[in-house]
Amino acid sequence: MGVKFKDITSPEPIELDDLNTRILTMDASNVIYKFLTTMRQPDGTPLKDLNGNITAHLNGIMFQTATLVNKGIKPVYVFDGKAPELKKKTQEERIEIKKEAQRKFEEAKKAGDLEAARKYASRTPFINKEIIESSKKLLDLMGLPYVQAKTEGEAQASYMVAQKDAFAVVSQDYDCLQFGATRMLKNFKLSNKQSKDLQIIYLEKTLKELEVTREQLIDIAILVGTDFNEGIYGIGPKKGLKLIKKYQNLETVLEKIDKTIEVDYNDIREIFLNPDVVTDYELKFKSPKRERLIDYLCGDHDFTEERTFMAIDKLSKNTAQTNLEQWF
Repeated sequence: MGVKFKDITSPEPIELDDLNTRILTMDASNVIYKFLTTMRQPDGTPLKDLNGNITAHLNGIMFQTATLVNKGIKPVYVFDGKAPELKKKTQEERIEIKKEAQRKFEEAKKAGDLEAARKYASRTPFINKEIIESSKKLLDLMGLPYVQAKTEGEAQASYMVAQKDAFAVVSQDYDCLQFGATRMLKNFKLSNKQSKDLQIIYLEKTLKELEVTREQLIDIAILVGTDFNEGIYGIGPKKGLKLIKKYQNLETVLEKIDKTIEVDYNDIREIFLNPDVVTDYELKFKSPKRERLIDYLCGDHDFTEERTFMAIDKLSKNTAQTNLEQWF
């Protein structure tokens, strides 16, 4: 879920047209979860092909991403690797929440309560190996690059932005700032409809306004709570900021308020400041493999040909390789 820094950041509005020709990185898991959550039947059942294979993620990646490409935006999906050991507790808690939601979904569906069934169904999606591999295969056929991260997808996506190989990270999680992304986009919608709430947050501007360093921002995050640790009860972003600015670092704050962090916070600092990332990625945007796309989506997964043809035409419009330097 990331750190809840909404109260201490100042996003700026940005138009979708301003992102024309820009490379945007996005955590594939977050995007795929959204597709699996929202693209469902009225009773909450996931979209499937005639063989029972879940296709919501393929539907979203193909049609909504094609719309972005048609607008001149160049999306790069970044897939999670192995999560840090410190995230294990967070992952276990999320799994339990999904299991409970699945139980309530089945009960509501059996009772014929479609409204409740759909509500609980939206909390149940799991991303398995098959979903990941089919997503990568589709991106290959679409001619779009993707990156397999070593650990956190968001860390890798942020690194690519920090290296100026991409313009911004698309995310709702403020972790991107701790990971060093110079820009992050919030409320970004992969659809035809332009979001009026689209916002951009600049790391340098945020640090300047808060009068802290990135290292201090990470310390604030640890006080508030991250995916790698529980925060200190009663400390939110504003109070955390006040304490760090007053005492300069986490060690002194903990000493002054007589509190402890249940894990080694230096390990958390290391995750944010020096994540294990892939450095030899290659971002090449190629023409879609038209016939193979049609076979894969229409032949294997029962997509309609007309809509698939239209999406392929959108992909074909803006996939020519361009010099990265003009985008900065």
